[in-house]
Amino acid sequence: MQAIGIDIGGTKIAGGVVTELGEIVAEKRIPTQAGDAEAIVDAVVDMISSLQAEHPDVVAAGVAAPGFIDAAQSTVYYTPNIAWRNEPLRARLAERLDLHITIDNDANAAGWAEFRFGAGRLASDMTMLTIGTGVGGAIVAQDRLLRGGFGTGGELGHMRIVPDGLLCGCGAHGCIEQYGSGRALLRMAGEVADRGGIGGPLADARAANGGALDGHIVSDLMMQGDPGAVSALRELGSWLGQACASLSAILDPQLFVFGGGVAQSGELLLEPVREAYLAHLPARGFHPEPEFVIAELVNDAGVVGAADLARVHVAGR
Repeated sequence: MQAIGIDIGGTKIAGGVVTELGEIVAEKRIPTQAGDAEAIVDAVVDMISSLQAEHPDVVAAGVAAPGFIDAAQSTVYYTPNIAWRNEPLRARLAERLDLHITIDNDANAAGWAEFRFGAGRLASDMTMLTIGTGVGGAIVAQDRLLRGGFGTGGELGHMRIVPDGLLCGCGAHGCIEQYGSGRALLRMAGEVADRGGIGGPLADARAANGGALDGHIVSDLMMQGDPGAVSALRELGSWLGQACASLSAILDPQLFVFGGGVAQSGELLLEPVREAYLAHLPARGFHPEPEFVIAELVNDAGVVGAADLARVHVAGR
């Protein structure tokens, strides 16, 4: 039973036909016209139609979109970079497509893919944090994706960890997104560079790049073992570990999965996460310790997860 998965990203729309085993057997990618909501709807319709024509046995299509999606997997309440506000996206797509359609949050789709086919496939309870420009999240509890009563649960990036902390784009202060994201890492690396000492290579790299640091520069220095870049990553990992300790007290997952670009640093990230987690875990020594692992599916997770969620919806699970 094959299904189509569509992942609407900030720069590209990716689509694919996915088998029951999570294998992508056909795929397409086009640039996202982020400023034109109608063009995005047209592009999704065209992509699904094209994939369906090539694979007429598909049973459903799932669309993963950024932002808040309702519990019925039908309406986009809000998405930050596309002008969708209470957008009946499923109905708009369904009226133009002869196929069962579902809509879900992009982080939920990626997390579900990891749970079904990736790093979380042996667990029943998994929490995923996606560390990119911001921080996304997905929660699987007792083999089911936790969406909450209104469908907008799992927004882990907006869990507040610092009272009166840094202002977040959501309007609140102190969200983990301001301390555990790719943007936060660049800010921390800049602060290390400004202090001098071990920040010397970071400062030199910034000067050579016209006064700015970007993710490629910091990542390259981390992989080379540069003390300043590693120090910034350890600070970020410490904040994430504190957040995981709080999440453990509430959700008690068997494992935490880390995805996104920053997670490609692997053990350099996971080591300070584990240390901070243990330092802040309530009742340490009496609480079984979860695993901390890196996501396996990387760029395909959104497409695979969206397709599988659509298949699950059709099956009525």
